[in-house]
Amino acid sequence: MDLKKLLIIGLVWPEPSSSAAGTRMIQLVDLFLSKGYMVTFASAASKGEFSYDFTGKAVTERHIKLNDESFNRLLKELNPNVVLFDRFIIEEQYGWRVQQECPGAMRILDTEDLHFLRSARQIGSKKQEALNLYNDVAKREIASILRCDISLIISEKEMEILQDKFNIDPVLLYYLPFLEKEITQEAIQKWVPFDDRADFIFIGNFLHEPNWNTVQTLKTKVWPLLRKKLPGVAINIYGAYAAQKALQLDNKNEKFFIRGRAGNAQQTIARHRVLIAPIQFGAGVKGKFIDAMHTGTPSITTTTGAEAMKGDFDWCGFIEDNLEIFVDKAVELYLNQNIWLSAQEKGVIIINNRYSAVTFADGFIAEIEKLDLTAHRNKNFIGQILNHHTLQSTKYMSLWIEEKNRK
Repeated sequence: MDLKKLLIIGLVWPEPSSSAAGTRMIQLVDLFLSKGYMVTFASAASKGEFSYDFTGKAVTERHIKLNDESFNRLLKELNPNVVLFDRFIIEEQYGWRVQQECPGAMRILDTEDLHFLRSARQIGSKKQEALNLYNDVAKREIASILRCDISLIISEKEMEILQDKFNIDPVLLYYLPFLEKEITQEAIQKWVPFDDRADFIFIGNFLHEPNWNTVQTLKTKVWPLLRKKLPGVAINIYGAYAAQKALQLDNKNEKFFIRGRAGNAQQTIARHRVLIAPIQFGAGVKGKFIDAMHTGTPSITTTTGAEAMKGDFDWCGFIEDNLEIFVDKAVELYLNQNIWLSAQEKGVIIINNRYSAVTFADGFIAEIEKLDLTAHRNKNFIGQILNHHTLQSTKYMSLWIEEKNRK
């Protein structure tokens, strides 16, 4: 590629202080900038108080309209080499326009996590039913994966599901975890020591259903048992967009505190002794554990919470699904300094071996820059079929909405 131009179409303007999805997006932006790409970030969403400030980065911002011809004009103006869709919903909305105006542009889908997997687990958990992966969200999301040239998958478990359950060709998938700085001895020396920390912490955006469910699990099932065993200890719940239903759970007498948004997630976690997260359903990789490992904060979670995060390494704390045993392990991790220090060391190993940007960044860019798009797409003929029919059906639905909006 001579002039390397990337267009990112965002579902929202990134909020790294609110969610791991926002952090992930900024990591991708920084990666492409570091490799010499001209980056344009476009979104139809409104900017919020906590939207990331791109000032200081060589990123062009463009506000776009959904179901509007002006986006086609923008595509012609930018003529990008690479278009990155922020989640499958965005590919559904804008993919046909990209295909029509920039047929030679590589189309990359950033899945964030597999929405159909999270949805299936949420329904299965609430209804106490067997997991049904073959749901309507799966049909949409996997169609989007097939229409794109490459889909970024953040979890090895999700790679496995896509290939084993849905027979997705591995050449369409690229495993790209969080891209983190390695934890150095210098960073470790700055960690808050065991005796200077107090209390449990849970952190997570309240708009994310798995997080809200975890807070409810803590309130009703875990904390009533845990506070009896550690009567002087509190739990602090942090997260962006805490609605009234969440704030009502705050109880000073129970030492159960809803603190709302954390100004800086890592600094907030670092003051606490243990991150506690009895996650019941979800997908992807959890940013809260990455932040905890960076600050030397051991954690206790469930199999779902730790899924695909540790590989063959030991977890930085405990993994336990039985909530009564979970409580006992939480007490042990909180009180036993030797176990706590050992858990810290395991977190360093996980970050440095599984999430180092140095390990993954160059390989990903090299992969997309050497890809022969014509040969790649011919091999994925099912994707070409889906693109052909989607271009027809989605195009005319969108044009109908566009015409309706003019009236």
